[in-house]
Parts: sequence; C-alpha cells; structure tokens
Amino acid sequence: MSSAQERSPSSYERGAETQSAGRHGRAADAPDQPGYSDPRYQSGATGYYDDGGSVGAVAGTVLAATLMILSGLWSIFVGLTAIIKHSFFVTVPNYTFQLSVHNWGWVHLAIGAVVFATGVCLLLGMTWARIVGIALVVISGLANFLYLPYYPLWSIIVIAVDVFIIWALMTAPARRNVT
Repeated sequence: MSSAQERSPSSYERGAETQSAGRHGRAADAPDQPGYSDPRYQSGATGYYDDGGSVGAVAGTVLAATLMILSGLWSIFVGLTAIIKHSFFVTVPNYTFQLSVHNWGWVHLAIGAVVFATGVCLLLGMTWARIVGIALVVISGLANFLYLPYYPLWSIIVIAVDVFIIWALMTAPARRNVT
C-alpha cells in the first residue's frame, strides 16, 4: 500500500473529484446528461427558443413593446387632459362623429390603460400579448383617426407609431416551448 494508486484518496482529492464531476457528483460528460452543445439549452433560461428570426425582428418586438407602453401612457395623459380640462382641445363644428371632448377623454384613458398593460406583458414575453397587442393597436389607431379634428398633429404621430407597432408585432419570430 505504498503506491499512490493503492491508497484511498484523501479528503482533498475527493473534494477535487466531486468539483470536477459537477453538483450531483456525476461526470459532466456523462452520456445521459445533456451538455452545453444541446440546442435546447443554448437560448437561456427562458424555456423557449426562437425559429431563427433576425436580430432586427427581435429588436423590433422589444421596440414595439416599449412604444406600446409609451403610446399607452400618451393616451392616458391625453385622456386625462380631455377629462380634466375640456377647453384644451378645440372642437370642430359639424364633425361626423359627434362625441364630446369629455367622452373622448374616457375613450383614450381606457384604450391607453389597456395598451400600456399589454405592452408590459409583451416585454415580459407573454405570447398572447402579441396578438392582443395587434388588435389593441388597431383600435388605438382607429380612435386616433376619429380624434383627428381635435388634435391633428398628435393623432397623425400616434397613428404612425401604431403602424410601426403592428408591423413589428406581425414580423416577430415565433417562440415555441422546449420539449
């Protein structure tokens, strides 16, 4: 028992063996354990992987979610302004859609709150938020189109942002669960 091969390993050597074997005491290259080369584990800890969409499409989705949050906040502020101070917006006589500025304020407040919440959910990676976001942004665009006589420049800006959001959400790469 004088050779190193015949002796039992010391506590120092046993610690080194368990460290190299991983947390569970097994070798890292065991055939039954998935390694880092397994494609299911390369996309991070989210449990999802994408279909190989471009970086621009993913960045467009993040930008769309951020713009949805901002658009929702803008609509909330426009709605609050119309509710609190009616005289801020100029009313147009003989407009086809006769709705008071106060009522338009409530419409913008409600749409803004829902668009804001959906934008947050989209940033959190919820798949349903993309479909709901498209529908809500279409409604927001229509509401701003009908709001053109009251605040024309702002309505055109919000409609342009809504069109970009719709494009970004429609072209986003699909995410699937890792099985």
